[in-house]
Amino acid sequence: MGADRAGGMGGERRGRRPVFRSLPWKIGSLVAAAALAVAVADGLLVHRLSQDRMMTEGRSRAMTSLQQEVTTSERTGGALRDLITDPAEMPPEVAAIGRAGKEGVWYDTRVRNGPRMWAVTPLGGGGMGAVWVDMSANRRDLAALDRNLAGAGALTVAVAVPAGILVALRLRRRVRHAAATARRIADGDLDARIGASGRVHDEVTEMAAAVDTMAAALQERLRAEQSFTADVAHELRTPLMGLVTSAELLPEGEATGFVRDRVGVLRALVENLLEISRLDAGAEHADLAPVPVGEVVAESVRRTGLDARVAVDGAPVAETDPRRLDRIVANLVINAHRHGRPPVEVRVARDGGDVVVTVRDHGPGLPDDLLAELRADGPRRFRTGTPERGRGHGLGLTIAAGQARVIGARLRFANAPDGGAAVTVRFAASDEGTSDGVPG
Repeated sequence: MGADRAGGMGGERRGRRPVFRSLPWKIGSLVAAAALAVAVADGLLVHRLSQDRMMTEGRSRAMTSLQQEVTTSERTGGALRDLITDPAEMPPEVAAIGRAGKEGVWYDTRVRNGPRMWAVTPLGGGGMGAVWVDMSANRRDLAALDRNLAGAGALTVAVAVPAGILVALRLRRRVRHAAATARRIADGDLDARIGASGRVHDEVTEMAAAVDTMAAALQERLRAEQSFTADVAHELRTPLMGLVTSAELLPEGEATGFVRDRVGVLRALVENLLEISRLDAGAEHADLAPVPVGEVVAESVRRTGLDARVAVDGAPVAETDPRRLDRIVANLVINAHRHGRPPVEVRVARDGGDVVVTVRDHGPGLPDDLLAELRADGPRRFRTGTPERGRGHGLGLTIAAGQARVIGARLRFANAPDGGAAVTVRFAASDEGTSDGVPG
């Protein structure tokens, strides 16, 4: 069958993204990482500043205590209890500072009962004096501060992450709504619009406005093209009728037969254009009724005047429009003869809750690239296959696909395993009645 065939009525939906690749997951992870990094950086900074202040205060306390002890010792003329003058009672580091004749401090963390801040200064006669102050309370305060910072950081992450996820979920809903609307537009619903989402004015709103503007412009352009097609077909109809009448008045002969044949082709083309314009404008509406599908299909094949074998399994009945079903089947059979090879077979059967009409030929079938294109994009007007597969106007299956949409049927195009192209028309069966099948 020819390249005029339509593919599936739309591309397959993409599968859902893994959770870890979704927008809320990514934004939540980013917010968590950012909040944790800020909390850790702030904690480290506050800890360092607090520790430096503690050490500065400890040094000041130790030096002040040392000066008081030395002053008191010189005034009383004897060593006090808190002033240590024996190097053996001092940490080696403190004693080394005193032996060097320097004044200094040293922080000792090796004491079991808590850290100490030592201060040492040289004394007269080559000696040294040192005192220490307890830093345990300062260390406990610093540990408590670290715990508070950790708790505040955890609380910040616990609040920031859900807030970020909520924002991401709202953003995802807006993006998904925009994507779904874009898919509807791509599938032919040119009235679909994303619309404004509240009072938020951001990049998503700008994108939605741009898509809506694009859809409106595309809709207007398509309507203009459809109107042009309909106007041309209507304008051609009047002179065409005159041409048909004139051809009938010609004397019989070989040239007359050729003229009448070409006039008939032109007439069919104009009628097809008119039908497509009505389908595009949405002016076609189905008149549904319980229909004995086997009988309608057999009669439709008979009226084409073409050789095709019809087989009906059982007596399937469907709720459909018999006139439009006849149009679909006739176009499929004509297309099979035009672009395929005999024998052409038509089969009517039930498949679960559906009725399926299959039209197939025994030609070379559809090329893989063309088959994929037709399944994804549907039929294209005036689209035919390669020259060796025959020529045609490329409107037959465009009409078949349009009439299928009107009656709610689904068309599927494939190549038969044993060769040839196969087109299936699937629509819901009806249980309101039965009919005797009429096999061809």
